[in-house]
Amino acid sequence: MVRNEGDIVRFTIIACLAGLLPGTIAHAAGNQIQNGPVPKWAVQSDPMPVPADAAGAVFIRRQDTEVHLDDKGQLLYNGYRIRILHPSALQLGNLSLAWNPAGGSPVVHVIKIHRDGAVIDILKKASFEILRREDQLEAARLDGNLTAVLRVPDLRVGDEIEFGATLRASDPTLGKDDAGLLFLASEPAPGRYQLRLSWEERNKPTVKMTSDMAAVAQPGGNAIAYRFDNPAVMAPPKDAPPRYQWQRAVEYSSFADWQGISRRFAPLFADASKLPASSPLKREAARIAAAHATPFDRAAAALKLVQQDVRYIYVGLNGGNLTPASADETWQRRYGDCKAKTVLLMALLRELGIGAEAVLVNNSGTDDGLDERLPSPRMFDHVLVRIHMDGKPYWLDGTMPAVVPPTADPLIPYQWVLPLSGQGSGLERLGWTPASRPNEIALFEIDARSGFEKPARISSTTIKRGIEGVQQEVQFSAVTPAQLLNAFRQNAIGDTWQTIEDVQWRYDRKAQASILTIVGTGTVDWDDDGNGVKSLALPGGGFNPPEKRIRAAEQDQALPFYNKPNFDCYVTTVRLPSTTKAEQWSHKANIDNRIFGRTYYRVFDIYDGSLRMIRGARIEQKEFEAAKAQRDNGRIAAFDNSMAWITYNPGGRNMAAQARRRVPATFELDWTADNVPCLPPTL
Repeated sequence: MVRNEGDIVRFTIIACLAGLLPGTIAHAAGNQIQNGPVPKWAVQSDPMPVPADAAGAVFIRRQDTEVHLDDKGQLLYNGYRIRILHPSALQLGNLSLAWNPAGGSPVVHVIKIHRDGAVIDILKKASFEILRREDQLEAARLDGNLTAVLRVPDLRVGDEIEFGATLRASDPTLGKDDAGLLFLASEPAPGRYQLRLSWEERNKPTVKMTSDMAAVAQPGGNAIAYRFDNPAVMAPPKDAPPRYQWQRAVEYSSFADWQGISRRFAPLFADASKLPASSPLKREAARIAAAHATPFDRAAAALKLVQQDVRYIYVGLNGGNLTPASADETWQRRYGDCKAKTVLLMALLRELGIGAEAVLVNNSGTDDGLDERLPSPRMFDHVLVRIHMDGKPYWLDGTMPAVVPPTADPLIPYQWVLPLSGQGSGLERLGWTPASRPNEIALFEIDARSGFEKPARISSTTIKRGIEGVQQEVQFSAVTPAQLLNAFRQNAIGDTWQTIEDVQWRYDRKAQASILTIVGTGTVDWDDDGNGVKSLALPGGGFNPPEKRIRAAEQDQALPFYNKPNFDCYVTTVRLPSTTKAEQWSHKANIDNRIFGRTYYRVFDIYDGSLRMIRGARIEQKEFEAAKAQRDNGRIAAFDNSMAWITYNPGGRNMAAQARRRVPATFELDWTADNVPCLPPTL
């Protein structure tokens, strides 16, 4: 199976029903579908007998997924024979082929139905119908793929469907130099599976496999086969870092090292970013230079031009999946993918006298442990630009909205990146530290000064940073204030809101934050505890107790545990009924705790007619050792998971508030600032 992610193809083969929809093959080539015999290099396994007690949707009598390497690159064979046991599996009769004409024609070997000893040859009665081109235009993708479908007629429960096809999965940019991955999914359907890698003599790749694949590997001649009958379900080690999820996988690569990939791609970007003397981009660069005095401001202006004036469309036509379009071509047509935008930006920066390098990255978040993988360009799905100024790196992503400037850290937290350079650069690890600013702050203000029984005026503000803030910018910047107000009135009025008077949204470029504020009225759900006592659980104030970090006995107990980085903050202020006094109010205990590599913090204050609460949580350690997990498992019982209750007692005499450290209210601080008090002072 060939999977497209971002702009650079990742080649993966999934040998299980859930992962590889039988009959679906992507990215071959040629204008027509051909019929022909199974290639000589493909080895078909014998069908496994169907057991009398077969259960589930299907039984895989055989599934063969094979890759063959030759002087042109990679060929992929996929063949199977599957018994249909349940009506839900009849969808296997909806066969589809999608391919890119640049690489050759897909060859279909067989489509048959086996029923009660009879064999029905579908290819004698039906053929694939080419339906359309560019079936992903709505996703801003222009790849030139052709799509064809065949609906197998009269398929029934109890039938066995047999299918086989071969396609060339090579990328024209890479040619015979390529890399890929074979793997068996963790929960395959019952049956027989074969994964096989073969090669011509002069195309032998480097191969690396996980221990579970090494145990079943069958090398022979110019091939390695991996065969499974009713493979067991394999659960990855619970709560381990993502690199430990790597199971039943075989890597292969013709690249000796990551430096070779860097050297291979660097000239593509360098050549595409060269400008002829007559290029209109030279005039754009001169205009930017005249309007901005400092190199940083010029770089920011060039980035904004690429983000704002060139719309994003993935372009994979004519071998352009890995090869970038030229800067002038992209500027002329005013659209391009991440490769094209990177080249365009590099060209402008060069004209401005600013050195820049293209850097390959992985946007899917699967780069943990990349240094342990064989070198493969298909491990990356995005490319952006890095510059250095005053000894500091800055990252520029032309595919982001124009509100995202050059940043000291990439907007997406990459772990490993590959700079492209003529001499060849190796993988580079980007450091990680706990977030200095919350990813999200929720401010909630309840103005109950009119009394317990009256509706309160409520203001809710959310401040979002990072990729979620940018996504919100894309969503909200395209609508008018009136449309935004109407949308929230239609969808948000209910439990919290009785009325919504105003909705304001803006993107603060300096703070790099999306800020949404809703103002209206609502009923406060005060609990009546009797004798005039009232209580209320403040929104966002409690913590769920952490789960124990333990693994099944058969899993590696010594592996570290993983936390997905995050930092959030909830700030709630209640303007107390004007008829009450501060000493009549009390609240739950403050919290300052660190467990499983995460800080839990909550603090209250009663001051100047309002009760204030701040509740923050931040990941301090992405990974922590198993011994720490065992110690912290014993601390869960003492964890304070109380909701943030505040209580009014007309006979109360709470004087403790007079000695407390002051806690700011929602209306007393600029909560978009860098130093908001969402953590203990020690942090």
